[in-house]
Amino acid sequence: MTKLFIAQVRDGGGERPLVTVRAEAEGEARLFLAAAYPDAEIAHVAEPGDWTSDADTGSRAGDIREHPGVAWQAPSSLAG
Repeated sequence: MTKLFIAQVRDGGGERPLVTVRAEAEGEARLFLAAAYPDAEIAHVAEPGDWTSDADTGSRAGDIREHPGVAWQAPSSLAG
């Protein structure tokens, strides 16, 4: 079963909007993101904690979605 991960992605243009990816584990999520954004830096990947969205986040492994207007913020469980 896949889990939802959120990612902070940076490219030559700066920060991309928040990206979500469905994967079985963080390592797999990073592989999907690297394939989708080959010239970008995958700065952070994390489980979203309490983050909820009414936007489509996909349901199958490898589903990647950008969420325009939503900036990366560390999940509350990781905030220090």
